[in-house]
Amino acid sequence: MTLQLRDVSRTFTTEKGEMIEALSRISLDIRDQEFICILGPSGCGKTTILRIIAGLESATSGTISIDGTTITRPSPQMAMIFQEYSLYPWRNVQENVTLGLELRGMKKTEREENAKKYLELVGLKGFENSFPYELSGGMRQRVAVARALAIDPSILLMDEPFGALDAQTRNRMQHELLHIWQKTKKTILFVTHSVDEAVFLADRIVVLTRRPGSVREIVTVPGERPRERTGEEFVQIRRHLLDMINEESGVVQ
Repeated sequence: MTLQLRDVSRTFTTEKGEMIEALSRISLDIRDQEFICILGPSGCGKTTILRIIAGLESATSGTISIDGTTITRPSPQMAMIFQEYSLYPWRNVQENVTLGLELRGMKKTEREENAKKYLELVGLKGFENSFPYELSGGMRQRVAVARALAIDPSILLMDEPFGALDAQTRNRMQHELLHIWQKTKKTILFVTHSVDEAVFLADRIVVLTRRPGSVREIVTVPGERPRERTGEEFVQIRRHLLDMINEESGVVQ
């Protein structure tokens, strides 16, 4: 499975009639089972490109395809995970996880077996009957991950999923996400503002320019996982990325 973006651009029209170019001619080839992070200054279009890939927004020009088939609307091959969890408060954990399967018409016993499998994978066995308000932020995000995995997509699109978590929980969730990725062999596109998070997680990091966002550089991150954040190679890549982000953000060093 190869996800391809070819010359993808996006222009918005404001309420005042002004034209804003958010993305400019983005081209990427994302291979099967890759973990890709998208990084760039605020307002560069990171979330916009993820929403276009998901079929939630349309590109002004350019194409997105999976194995040569053009994507123009939400696809069962992809699932998106947002920062704000998007759980239904009146449904318990199991019912939240099985929502997509319910909409597809899967039998209740099969839905429950599926939920059990993925809740165990994300470390929430025993919380099936809990409600979102009873869970911590990290636990809610695990429910969102289990719900996405339950529909068995080829590609997970993750829009700053750990951005609202405290530093300790965020680090733990990064480790758990790597475990899930290695177990499920999904392709992951992960938007983040954190350079450290990108270097820790990604096979490759796509660095976008300031608006209109275009690909400035694609950085390959070598090394076995989990990576040592204080290691020399990690620190060198982190510094290189920070220099680019600061330059694009107009930060004087």
